[in-house]
Amino acid sequence: MEADELLTLVADGDQKAFEELYGLVSGPVFGLVRRVVRDPSQSEEVTQEVLLELWRSAARFDPDRGSALSWILTVAHRRAVDRVRSARAAGERDRREARRAHHPAYDQVSEEVEAGLEREWVRRCLDRLTALQRQSVTLAYYDGYTYREVAERLRLPLGTVKTRMRDGLGRLRDCLGGAA
Repeated sequence: MEADELLTLVADGDQKAFEELYGLVSGPVFGLVRRVVRDPSQSEEVTQEVLLELWRSAARFDPDRGSALSWILTVAHRRAVDRVRSARAAGERDRREARRAHHPAYDQVSEEVEAGLEREWVRRCLDRLTALQRQSVTLAYYDGYTYREVAERLRLPLGTVKTRMRDGLGRLRDCLGGAA
């Protein structure tokens, strides 16, 4: 049986169909999550969360909007990105707290100043991109969207987004390399 049929049966509470769906999609889900999260144990947790979410929300699958596998992998990607963002935010909170409790030495102060200058340099280079290139680059690199998600968000063909990204990243590389 294919994932579309299985997911429809899972939506009706069919446990056997869920077992079969689990066997069919757990590998691809784990692979996708592992590429995003990178940490093996975190990836296993996120994979289990995704599969549990499939059991709970299978009724939300709409076959008119795409295949079951693409829907499942979209759920997995979103959950993985959420985990990365959550870990990043927790790390940032910990770093802020550590900075409050720690009085930096001179070298750390100079490094922070240098990092601030580098951020400003990147901002200036981003400002040199066209508005369309900047929008695509920002969505992909600062907001964590895939090229396909950027294309969907901007309602553009994937090829157009890829071209904007290639051109924008080339201009950034030239700008950042030229000021070194």
